[in-house]
Amino acid sequence: MQAPVEFRPKLLQALRGYSRAQLAGDVGAGLTVGVVALPLAMAFAIASGLKPEAGLFTAIIAGFLISALGGSRVQIGGPAGAFIVIVYGIVERYGYANLVIATAMSGVMLFAFGFLRLGSLVRLIPIAVVIGFTNGIAVLIALSQVKDFLGLSTGPMPGNFFGILRTLGPSLSTIHLQATAVALASLAVIVAWQWGLTRLAASHRWAAKLALVPGAVVALVLATLAVGLSGLPVETIGSRFGGVPSALPGFALPAFSWETVRFLLIPASTLALLGAIESLLCARVADGMIGDRHDPNQELMAQGIANLVTPFFGGMPATGTIARTVTNIKSGAHTPVAGMVHAATLLLVVLVAAPLATHIPLAAMAAILMFVAWNMGEWREFVHLRQYRLPYRATLLAVFLLTVVLDLTVAVEVGLVAACLTFIYRISSLSRCEPVSAEACPPQAALAPGVAAYRLHGAIFFGAVKLIEHLEDQLPARVLVLDFTHVLYIDSSGADTVLDLVHTCHKRGVRLIACGLAFQPQDILLRCGVNAALGAANLCPTLAQALARAAHDAQAA
Repeated sequence: MQAPVEFRPKLLQALRGYSRAQLAGDVGAGLTVGVVALPLAMAFAIASGLKPEAGLFTAIIAGFLISALGGSRVQIGGPAGAFIVIVYGIVERYGYANLVIATAMSGVMLFAFGFLRLGSLVRLIPIAVVIGFTNGIAVLIALSQVKDFLGLSTGPMPGNFFGILRTLGPSLSTIHLQATAVALASLAVIVAWQWGLTRLAASHRWAAKLALVPGAVVALVLATLAVGLSGLPVETIGSRFGGVPSALPGFALPAFSWETVRFLLIPASTLALLGAIESLLCARVADGMIGDRHDPNQELMAQGIANLVTPFFGGMPATGTIARTVTNIKSGAHTPVAGMVHAATLLLVVLVAAPLATHIPLAAMAAILMFVAWNMGEWREFVHLRQYRLPYRATLLAVFLLTVVLDLTVAVEVGLVAACLTFIYRISSLSRCEPVSAEACPPQAALAPGVAAYRLHGAIFFGAVKLIEHLEDQLPARVLVLDFTHVLYIDSSGADTVLDLVHTCHKRGVRLIACGLAFQPQDILLRCGVNAALGAANLCPTLAQALARAAHDAQAA
């Protein structure tokens, strides 16, 4: 019986022997990541149909909880681009109050995933499914930012692909040239900053240090100064949302009914599944960079607690974020203290500098999200698709198109079903049944008249039972020998088919001898009653002994 899961945050282990040098590295990294997270948190919230402070509150509260309670030493939690499409759809269909409930429900699910030790199972999701829905979300994020990027005059944006196109099409004539210029300039600054400093960092130390400051922050500062000093008539956070509060909100429980909760089960499940995938993929990337190993179950429990608590304080769904985690590592983080400092930095910004956010142009925020969407997608995978087999290509493209056109939940479900069917087909095609010829018999063993022997390979499961069923049509006159030496696995369907073969042999007067059973095949055949139906005399350790027993039986007959 598996031992119950232990709630042991990585922070407890990291604080043993904690040194001043580690503290200095963690504080420096936390301050840097806090600066990086500031524009992203607000941008993700705005793109999700929420006020900018929802992203800030999430980065502060969830970011602190995920670092303090998580299973990774350096992972940074907060709002993520992957949630934009889902959150926007929930708010549009059910309202913000129900987003709070759905997020809290997803937190309970995430905690249950970790408590039940399901963290390792998330890694079993095929890479084609992950790439497909990640690229699909990136396309939807970019498409949702066209309105603010071009400064279009439209009504509320719908949350689905065709609705967005129907809304944007007639509005293209209302393009705002000043907003477009700000967006293009901001995007150019972001790209030039990253591209230029990346090339110079290898040979110049100053460039390597400057590269720690992301281009998004530089573009945001320059765009805000340019719009404020020139007086451009560009929409800002202040003109649309009225600014950002300079204090954290108190606990608030929204009104809800159990009838509503029933309808939120699927959206909450989607949030939980996506949050689990994103956080554990991010933790694996971090492990590769620092040479550590995270605790996936502890990480999921921390994500669950963060998503259960944060929405009741004005937040939105949270998960592990790759860009901020990588920045944290490159900035010298050693322990989860860096993530806690990052949250404290954002809290200080909210308390002291919130009024300055009023002047941030939304066109610059749209440019940041356009860049995020581009970096989020694995676009090279489309170019390399021809290198893979048809099932991989079909799965990836199907998940991508369904994510864009229909819904992420449907896309993941279809992708998982397609991947499972592909896996079943591949494994069943590797399983085979080969007759043992007289020349292939072991030394000092031979096939007597009326005796047939077959070697089984691979897995005898529900997708490969036809191998056993086929033997019923070609039974020998006296003895059938089945060699299970190369059988790795038998499931209950396979065992049931073997039992049917035993009964068929009994009816036709043919003796069935099985040999070479490893632990798992023998265990399932024993529990399903196959061994009892065969009898101990018809179970042999090796093929040679089975053939000798079959020859003796054939001669006696």
